[in-house]
Amino acid sequence: MPYFAYRVVHGSTQGLPDVEAFLRLLQSPRSQEVSSLFDPLREIVVTRAPGRLDVMGGIADYSGSLVLEMPIQQAALVALQRDATRTLRIVSLGNPQNGRSTATFEMPLDDFEQAGRPLDYESGQAYFRRVPDQHWAAYVAGVFLVLMRERGTSFREGVRILLDSRVPEGKGVSSSAAIEVAVIQAVSAAFAIALPPRELALLCQKVENQVAGAPCGVMDQMTASCGEQGQLLALLCQPASLQGMVSVPKEITFWGVDSGVRHSVAGSDYGSVRVGAFMGYRILAEMAGLRAKQEAPGLVSIEDPRWHGYLANLSPDEFDQYSPRIPEQMTGGDFLARFGGTTDSATHIETERAYAIRQPAAHAVYENLRVRAFAELLTTPADERQLSQLGELMVQSHASYSACGLGSPGTDRLVDLVRAAGPASGLFGAKITGGGSGGTVAVLGRHDAVGTVESLVTTYSQQTGRQSIIFSGSSPGANSFGWLRLAP
Repeated sequence: MPYFAYRVVHGSTQGLPDVEAFLRLLQSPRSQEVSSLFDPLREIVVTRAPGRLDVMGGIADYSGSLVLEMPIQQAALVALQRDATRTLRIVSLGNPQNGRSTATFEMPLDDFEQAGRPLDYESGQAYFRRVPDQHWAAYVAGVFLVLMRERGTSFREGVRILLDSRVPEGKGVSSSAAIEVAVIQAVSAAFAIALPPRELALLCQKVENQVAGAPCGVMDQMTASCGEQGQLLALLCQPASLQGMVSVPKEITFWGVDSGVRHSVAGSDYGSVRVGAFMGYRILAEMAGLRAKQEAPGLVSIEDPRWHGYLANLSPDEFDQYSPRIPEQMTGGDFLARFGGTTDSATHIETERAYAIRQPAAHAVYENLRVRAFAELLTTPADERQLSQLGELMVQSHASYSACGLGSPGTDRLVDLVRAAGPASGLFGAKITGGGSGGTVAVLGRHDAVGTVESLVTTYSQQTGRQSIIFSGSSPGANSFGWLRLAP
């Protein structure tokens, strides 16, 4: 098997073990797929982007809430080399945690063009849905289509990409955003495309929404791009306004505990709750006398100098004045007939489906209030009273998820175990994270309570038969890491 010799001529591994292991893999490939991928005489760019632990905010991101996100240790790594053939070739390494073996994907970049213009997003989605087993490639190759459409980038060369993601899939810790951000960071470095970290994240959201077809908010990509090690990224999702970093008092730690129940933002539960929240905003705008304009079937725009287009900008008092007149639920057909559509271009309203409206709308308003209170509490001394208040806010957030229909028996059980252990064991609160309906629970405790968390996970596995993962620690976002340039 060939041996490649590379040296780092730009950037630093920052002592990250996963980066150093990835470089060793590149120096001495262990598989035919990797050894045949790269030209040993051309340079390689290496990038890294972490997954994230949603501490507070979660699904309120698409409603404009403040969110608090922690970049985790697990990350996606990408090695990219330019290729004169104008072909896109991807090798995604297998990961036992994801239950996936090594996969390959290849396409000519000409497939992203039609009559000399970039393919529209609807056609791009259809392209990656032709073969279900290869839909994963949309999160990688979609970067090129988005750059062509949004930045007018012309790729005269193709690329070869090696992807090694150690962010477990279906756990609610944003494996897809880590991949998108690592890939676009590598593309921007290799092709000298200037992308500020915020813009980079917004482009990655388009990859997920418009090409992969998953209606996620922006907090995942912003954390993977802009996060700082050991700190909570405070993001006001209107649409993506960085509010700085929130320091975590040294006395406390946040862990992520996987429930063993697979989660997906492309799933019907998450999508229907998102649709319900936007229906709620549309109905509130009608009650408030705001003008709406039909833009397309199922899509409207609203002139909104009052709340600026976001549910989270309503105060709880304002919302309570309107909420009795908001329907608890409504079918998509009845809603479209009466209101024309929502302002959300990332979702589609099914006419026969009944959508909950009042509770998803209420969640956005009250979650924003909880997140702001949580961030404020973190600036005060970490005494017993403060920790109890932080824990109570997390438990309230968890209950609101469940009221929206985004709970699961596994995540509920983990939260119950944390509450049963309680402050005497160093644990103060827990909540479901991200899109809900399974995935990971965020746990708050004293920094020395790791033994309690491990014991709790053992109990959970014995009771449910599900294997669990503990996410602990943190690592830098893609912008802080930068990129490595390897010369042969």
